[in-house]
Amino acid sequence: MKKQFLLTLFLVAVSFFGNAQILSEWDRATMRDEILADRFNNLLPKLMDDTNIDMWLVISREYNEDPVMRTMLPARWLNARRRTILVFYRDKEKNTIEKLAVARYDVGENIQSAWDKEQQPDQWQRLVEIIQERNPDKIAVNYSKHFGIADGLVHTDFEELKEALPGYLESKIVSAEKLAIAWIETRTEKEMELYNTLVKVTHNIIDEAFSRKVITPGKTTTDDVVWWMRQKVTDMGLETWFHPTIDVQRSNEALKSHIESFSKAKRDEVILPGDLLHCDFGITYITLNTDCQQHAYVLKEGETKVPDFLAEAFETGNRVQDIFTDTFETGKTGNEILLKSLAEGKAEGLRPSIYTHPLGTYGHSSGTTLGMWDSQDGVPVNGDYPLHENTVYAIELNNTKYIKEWDKDIRIMLEEAGFWGPKGFRYVNGRQEAIKAF
Repeated sequence: MKKQFLLTLFLVAVSFFGNAQILSEWDRATMRDEILADRFNNLLPKLMDDTNIDMWLVISREYNEDPVMRTMLPARWLNARRRTILVFYRDKEKNTIEKLAVARYDVGENIQSAWDKEQQPDQWQRLVEIIQERNPDKIAVNYSKHFGIADGLVHTDFEELKEALPGYLESKIVSAEKLAIAWIETRTEKEMELYNTLVKVTHNIIDEAFSRKVITPGKTTTDDVVWWMRQKVTDMGLETWFHPTIDVQRSNEALKSHIESFSKAKRDEVILPGDLLHCDFGITYITLNTDCQQHAYVLKEGETKVPDFLAEAFETGNRVQDIFTDTFETGKTGNEILLKSLAEGKAEGLRPSIYTHPLGTYGHSSGTTLGMWDSQDGVPVNGDYPLHENTVYAIELNNTKYIKEWDKDIRIMLEEAGFWGPKGFRYVNGRQEAIKAF
């Protein structure tokens, strides 16, 4: 009952966005721990079975946390303490999972301390005892050459672990890469209920930023809008996970290069009537992240709507989105989806570029990589990772189109959170279907 109350409280709060009241720190902490308990008890056993791993060690020292461990710490633990060693042991036959900490404290309510220093002064030796008592087939640890978030075990801890283990146990060490990625990329029903509303909040902030409330044409600069967004997020008690950007396309300026378009150090410009604006913006709340790019048009005197030629150009961006997400299929690799989508788009006369990344616990997360803006022929290794269900992606792409009225190319750049699940693809909270005019 408490869990549902907290979720309902959040949904009600954000529905009144004008005076949105984000959950208190206590309520956020409670919701975070409820989500984490659900992931440990209901998701992790399945992921360990799917990846054929019966023991997983996650090891970190204070202020040098493994990215995976950061997602496992309870709300009241802002960092690991001293050296924290988490042990997850899955007994598939008994359908049980043990969640232990070789640490001086319980790690919240989900992970029980299994080390009494007075009885066994050596932390590593206590870990060895726990492993020997369970005799797992595999001892998975977080190292990975190509997936950074799954490569969190530092050299010192890895060397000390191997030194502590007897030879027959050291030979059982394997990479936890697939399990770590699965843990990071997989979203639960509870998380998706929260995600739906979080993306709505993101859209609402953009909608307010792209308005006369914030922008006075001829006076307000792109950097003014960026810092308004940063301040808005702070005032709401939220955080941004990257510095937002606002950029401009206009009739008398050549289309910028991809490198400049993707630079976070954009030139500060005064916003003028007739400008096509674009933003890149994302927020963080209760372990989840959003990432969104939308467009707006600044009306000239006498105009009441977006010019038809810009509206038609925008539709090509939506078309690339449709081609791309219609290609999603569980088990297909990111490169397969990318190349098929680009080929279909070009066959229709479009000029697409696709650079979609996993989204969730981290903004640029681990999972299926579907292109990079400078790797449109496929992404080695990371692009070969297959699509899994119950995952979220920043559907990030663009289409370049020649505009006769401006005698130049423009680039429609879009990004929206999208969920891939057993019932197929859906945008987490819809997508931009037309350019906003103000």
